[in-house]
Amino acid sequence: MLSTIRAFAPSFNRSPSRAFSTKTQMDSITKNPDARISRWASNSISTEARVTSEETPITLQEWQGWGSTSPMPTMVTEIIEELKALEKNIDAQMSFGGNGGKLQGYFKTQEDKKHRATYQALGSSEQKLQFFSARQIACRLLGSRDYLCQKCWLPFEDCMCSRVKHCPLWSGARFWLYMHPKDFLRQNNTGKLLLQVFGVEATTLCLYGISEHEDIMWSAFKSAGKSKVCCLYPNKNATSKSVQDAFSSELSTKQERTQQTTDGDGILNFILIDGTWSNSAAMFNRLREQAKSVWGEDLPCISLTTGSSAMHKLRPQPSWDRTCTAAAAASLLFELQLIPRLSSVGLEKQGEALEDSLEVLLEALTSRRIRMGRSITRKVRHATSFC
Repeated sequence: MLSTIRAFAPSFNRSPSRAFSTKTQMDSITKNPDARISRWASNSISTEARVTSEETPITLQEWQGWGSTSPMPTMVTEIIEELKALEKNIDAQMSFGGNGGKLQGYFKTQEDKKHRATYQALGSSEQKLQFFSARQIACRLLGSRDYLCQKCWLPFEDCMCSRVKHCPLWSGARFWLYMHPKDFLRQNNTGKLLLQVFGVEATTLCLYGISEHEDIMWSAFKSAGKSKVCCLYPNKNATSKSVQDAFSSELSTKQERTQQTTDGDGILNFILIDGTWSNSAAMFNRLREQAKSVWGEDLPCISLTTGSSAMHKLRPQPSWDRTCTAAAAASLLFELQLIPRLSSVGLEKQGEALEDSLEVLLEALTSRRIRMGRSITRKVRHATSFC
């Protein structure tokens, strides 16, 4: 993508001391992309190429409209500028198609050569991760422009926003949506529902590999203290506590006075890893390594007594005991509701609001698949039966 590595040097120098795990995979090179574009043109609207020739930069308002509260990430801006410069240099417009805002056609062929050369020339795994994440997000932002609703991340004709009901989250809790860049603006992503239902006041989007986002998140965690941070993840290398074990004995009178609490003063911070199960391991390892760097100890984890969600029908999980992000968050709220000290803060109602939004998303995705003549079930990836 970039003719020189120098263009990215300022971004990397901002955080040279980061000791995160940086496993990443670049997209495989598409064979004969020019031949594929002709086939996409005859397909249904889900894979129809979308050409963008807009010179308008992505503003802070547009960026934050997708669910972030942070400034526009510097490297994402740089990559968008480089993509637009490449358009002029090769006299070819960017075109996008399919889910995720993927580049297509001749422009994709030329851009592939540049971004892969840049990626391979980067000196460290941290630089490679930051470049990988920023490029993914830049392409998704451009490919989704004037195509997806900024709130529900669905095509405008399938927008479900009018059916999703906002519900304030208990003021003693905050969700941190730690999202893989390949899940950003993904139509069947369920983490976005926390942003829709609870709002950015109670849910913060943190994109994996975006240094500005991760710095904001860890700054909040340092202020809160290790005892007020936990990750919902089945950590096989350490003992994960149940919700009851983790919070029944630790909730103090200070936390009961939730109406007067502020960030860093009693609020419980829950990290939700939002990505495919194959990507979540690297994301979790990155969190663990930073936790050890900050606190000298492993990241506190909790496990849920949860089952499958309705989204198994369209986005299967590796096994029935693993569930989607929104369903995991709803289950957490239901289990917290069982703790006597929290029984009066409305957590059950908040969990139900999240479950209702999950049903709305399932209906919207199912209707879209039916309209386009696609199957409404996905291949099962696990052998365990479920009754």
